[in-house]
Amino acid sequence: MAESASRPTNFIRKIIDQDLESGKHQSVHTRFPPEPNGYLHIGHAKSIVLNFGIADDYQGTCNLRFDDTNPLKESQEYVSAIKEDVRWLGYEWEGKERYSSDYFDALHGFAIELIEKGLAYVDFSAQDDIRAMRGTLTEPGVNSPYRDTDVATNLAEFAKMTAGDYPEGHCSLRAKIDMASPFMCMRDPVIYRIRHVHHHQTGDAWCVYPMYDFTHCISDALEGITHSLCTLEFQDNRRLYDWILDNITIPCHPQQIEFSRLNLEYTVMSKRKLNLLVTEGHVSGWDDPRMPTIAGLRRRGYTPASLREFAHRIGVTKMDNMVEMGLLESCIRDDLNENAPRAMAVLDPVKVVIENYPSGASEVLTAPNHPNREDLGVREVPFSGEIYIEREDFKEEANKKFKRLVLGKEVRLRNAYVIKAERVEKDADGNITTIFCQYDPDTLGKDPADGRKVKGVIHWVSAAHALPAEVRLYDRLFNVPNPATAETLDDVINPESLIVKHGFVEPSLAQAKPEQGFQFERTGYFCLDNKDATNQTLVFNRTVGLRDSWAKMSGDD
Repeated sequence: MAESASRPTNFIRKIIDQDLESGKHQSVHTRFPPEPNGYLHIGHAKSIVLNFGIADDYQGTCNLRFDDTNPLKESQEYVSAIKEDVRWLGYEWEGKERYSSDYFDALHGFAIELIEKGLAYVDFSAQDDIRAMRGTLTEPGVNSPYRDTDVATNLAEFAKMTAGDYPEGHCSLRAKIDMASPFMCMRDPVIYRIRHVHHHQTGDAWCVYPMYDFTHCISDALEGITHSLCTLEFQDNRRLYDWILDNITIPCHPQQIEFSRLNLEYTVMSKRKLNLLVTEGHVSGWDDPRMPTIAGLRRRGYTPASLREFAHRIGVTKMDNMVEMGLLESCIRDDLNENAPRAMAVLDPVKVVIENYPSGASEVLTAPNHPNREDLGVREVPFSGEIYIEREDFKEEANKKFKRLVLGKEVRLRNAYVIKAERVEKDADGNITTIFCQYDPDTLGKDPADGRKVKGVIHWVSAAHALPAEVRLYDRLFNVPNPATAETLDDVINPESLIVKHGFVEPSLAQAKPEQGFQFERTGYFCLDNKDATNQTLVFNRTVGLRDSWAKMSGDD
């Protein structure tokens, strides 16, 4: 990607530079290996930008490989969503997408090789017993009674497992390593288990499935990966990664390198918890605009460039830390401020009647699509004697700090005339229903001729031409910075994470495309929803406000 060309280096790039300089590798080959058991989230976006970005910058290649070893939790829906997310972010993988299941025959053969070398055995212990045998961080594990079973018996039992002769959970294949290892992952880990389930790629061809730790390193090696980049929770597992490759007949031995995962304020990154949010109905689905999924962020109006920029700004380190939500929001604000066309929308409308405007007349005004970019052109905005303004933009009485419309005072309508409020009409409950004004016809696009100054500017839409729209004001899903520490998600859900308004927008927005971003002047950044909006029903989602209101509330701004 062009935007990463001048980025500072990091410890992973330094390792790659040394490997290329020493001749250890002639080229760079990375991979992005998601499990198809949910939608990708912004933490995966960091990994995508890292793996594909490194491949781009070093003129190397990057594979997309689905680590599909647990068909109980996987589906084709997730496969399709992941492919779409990677492409939407701006990347293309090397050749056809790959699957760990492509290598099931080879993986099974390598398991047999370990058995033949006396380095794997079939264990008929229950899973709870195997877990107990592993010991603790302070106590070594205990050998399984099946650990010293002879090679011939192990081969025969593994063949029965593969043939479907045993029910699920009846036995498993374990690597024979070291039950006294200080690393729990090396205490004879299970490498194959029985699963009588249909697989989304291989159908019913298999009833034994390899474990992730066994599969991942071998898949990397079979694909010729040079640098296998993963997050820090796999740091100890690197020992198992290397042990497996050291003890099978395979020519390539990739290097696993760990970096810190993304922890982002006001959200959760656990797929289990994200799934709970969906299944318990806290959100409308994986693509709900409040979700940290790539699909959710896309629907909310985040752009690929903003997510790539965010990944670049947070950098790549080995230090775990919590990234402020304000940094992510700053990336999309910077993008949309520069690139989003402007438009006018009134979310909480009150009618204004301009009494001295010619009755029944209207005119077409011209407004710039962006204050600083002539290349974005201009648009036509209809004006008439009845308009809508924001209810909060009017007060009957106010002090000098209030720069909007006040009885007896003037204000400028954006890209239009100066108006003066004369009187109001209210309903039986005292709510203002109509504001009656006068306009100065000589003030279009210029200051009043008599030299009086009008400081306030407000937005508006013509009542006769405005389009009704549903506007969804999305905010942070949680009301605490670290919701993962809460006992239940219910305790920390932000009750105001979604507020729906029914307002009016200028008619040019009838041409808006799904996901297209706009700055609604003086209100925030919005996009047309990519799911619920139709030609008959406009639905806009708030991407982010014009400024960080959370920082202001916490005293940081």
